[in-house]
Amino acid sequence: VSSQHNAGARGRRPAVFRMAEWDADLDHIIPSSILPPLWAKLLVGFVSLVCFARSYDGDFVFDDSEAIVNNKDLRAETPLGDLWHHDFWGNQLSSNTSHKSYRPLTVLVFRMNCYLSGGFHPLNFHVVNILLHSGISILLVDVFSVLFGGLQYTSKGRRLNLAPRSSLLAALLFAVHPVHTECVAAVVGCADLLAALFFLLSFLGYCKALRETNKEGTHSTFWVLLSILLGAVAMLCKEQGITVLGLNAVFDILVIGKLNVLELVRKVLHKDRSLENTGVLRTEGLLFRMSLLALGGTGVLYVRWKIMGTGPPAFTEVDNPASFASSMLVRAINYNYYYSLNAWLLLCPWWLCFDWSMGCIPLIKSVGDWRVIALAALWFCLIGLICQALCSEDSHKRRILTLGLGLLIIPFLPASNLFFRVGFVVAERVLYLPSAGYCMLLTFGFGVLSKHTKKKKLIAAFVLGILFINTLRCVIRSGEWRNEEQLFRSALSVCPLNAKVHYNVGKNLADKGNQTAAIRYYREAVRLNPKYVHAMNNLGNILKERNELQEAEELLSLAVQIQPDFAAAWMNLGIVQNSLKRFQAAEQSYRTAIKHRRKYPDCYYNLGRLYADLNRHVDALNAWRNATVLKPEHSLAWNNMIILLDNTGNLAQAEAVGREALELIPNDHSLMFSLANVLGKSQKYKESEALFLKAIKAHPNTASYHGNLAVLYHRWGHLDLAKKHYEISLRLDPMASGTKENYGLLRRKLEQMQKKNI
Repeated sequence: VSSQHNAGARGRRPAVFRMAEWDADLDHIIPSSILPPLWAKLLVGFVSLVCFARSYDGDFVFDDSEAIVNNKDLRAETPLGDLWHHDFWGNQLSSNTSHKSYRPLTVLVFRMNCYLSGGFHPLNFHVVNILLHSGISILLVDVFSVLFGGLQYTSKGRRLNLAPRSSLLAALLFAVHPVHTECVAAVVGCADLLAALFFLLSFLGYCKALRETNKEGTHSTFWVLLSILLGAVAMLCKEQGITVLGLNAVFDILVIGKLNVLELVRKVLHKDRSLENTGVLRTEGLLFRMSLLALGGTGVLYVRWKIMGTGPPAFTEVDNPASFASSMLVRAINYNYYYSLNAWLLLCPWWLCFDWSMGCIPLIKSVGDWRVIALAALWFCLIGLICQALCSEDSHKRRILTLGLGLLIIPFLPASNLFFRVGFVVAERVLYLPSAGYCMLLTFGFGVLSKHTKKKKLIAAFVLGILFINTLRCVIRSGEWRNEEQLFRSALSVCPLNAKVHYNVGKNLADKGNQTAAIRYYREAVRLNPKYVHAMNNLGNILKERNELQEAEELLSLAVQIQPDFAAAWMNLGIVQNSLKRFQAAEQSYRTAIKHRRKYPDCYYNLGRLYADLNRHVDALNAWRNATVLKPEHSLAWNNMIILLDNTGNLAQAEAVGREALELIPNDHSLMFSLANVLGKSQKYKESEALFLKAIKAHPNTASYHGNLAVLYHRWGHLDLAKKHYEISLRLDPMASGTKENYGLLRRKLEQMQKKNI
């Protein structure tokens, strides 16, 4: 066995022997028959697939709709260059409303998926996520073998896996951890998966650089630069990815430099002259590599900051209430409580929720709160681990604990609120990478237990029990992520105080037409969070549809009072005021909505309806024209223009508008119907007939289509065809008075013709 370390030959063998001996303590848990690398990786890959395969045919849920279905950057007509100027949701990064989540490579992967699969098919996205998680779990076998066993090589240059049992067990624990369900089962979790993939590749690339440290040439520099590049790629998938450079530095200093922090501190305190002989200072090229990492990381972060444009994103108090606390002590206590909750999710991932904001975790306002015990427990464990990592006489124990803590803590730092405010309280997705460090520490703990107890079978049964229970939990949780109804309802028992959970359950019920139940959940959301303007807006909309206009107006007025720039609420308020015949107030509300959202075609459409009701025909046509300019496929606006021009006798203009609309939306049956009516009045019977028949083919059970075609045939003199379609129309809608009257006229005419013939 050879090594790139600068230790003498005499020091190598005991180190390798101790590592092999420590790993052998897990032989009762990991059978030797599955230790060959190929079998180990096949096992990890298979187990990871079993855990999350149930989510493969799930829907787009929660954030998936905004990131995928409604994201214009995924559409073929959007130039690829726009991806580099937009955030994850397709908004301009320079916008004040942008969350600054800059992940262009993830969006590019989404777009490629859409292109290859021919549209927005959730199955393809879910399969990609499952395969990514499986690949990452397999890759972690190699990463854990380096972290546990170090970089040891044969004389032929082949890296040795000195910890096959430890690396396999840690990878299995990672593969089946239920906290990963959000990343794997939610399509937007692809960002975390891609970032993790390139994070691990960057680390392995850096290990390759360390393999070359004793060779002449530029290989070491090349691999360090490649590692930095892969770290930048990871960051372009998700912001966490850049933290790999920190892990690379820690690994280099501890494993290659063999830094003993406690020994170094002692020498500094005692002004020991042997300080210059400390391993880390003697390691050739370490300072150069650290400089490259520092410069590369700083450069990447600077470019990232410049791209953000307007500085950090703006979040609201409901997103992260602790960060808005005026007292620094309250902020510190709550941040640490959030850390303890994240630690608990890693330790006991049974209570999982798609969203932990909006009152799910009430703020700790004093040290007398019993939840402070969780902080004490967290820091008691962390300090104990840190002391062992620094003070242990066993160099392997020090290294494994330090690297495990580094892999746990470093990727979590962007979500810690230490450097900038984040837009969440707890988020399971940000634990994807840190959980690898937790699995490493847990594996080390099992090894220590096995070494110091004679009940090895009990330890083995306990470990296998954890693997089985976590696998079962992954399968169950993956099922909950298959559709929004199950996902939202699963959160009610975990976070009953979360207003957003009740809001989403209500929204799901409203989308399914169950307005009564939806109202109940919306009211509860508003009760839990009296400033929840989106819940007020949706509740107001339902009440408007149920003609409960007074309460709807009160709710929407309160919503715009709380958030004056809430354009959708202003528009809905205008609709309610219009229904209450308060036309001047309605016009003002519509104008305010457009002021806050200049490109708002639906609001222009509703403003046009208001003007039409007031017989301000020119203003109505202008408003609808604005709607179609902003949204050329706005069928309702086109239809209303055609109908208004038709009703006011402007048949030539109505025909021109109808033809223009059908060029843009050629398969819209309602436009065919409206234009057919205009053409019929202009005595262009043949063309009108063709459009009516196309509309009927698209919607054969629409009574008015048959009724108006019958009128056309009646005028045209095709009385038998007119009779046929009148009868079809009345069969579909027996109460249509106009059709009844026209049918009666036709029958009388046919009777008169029959008498004449007799």
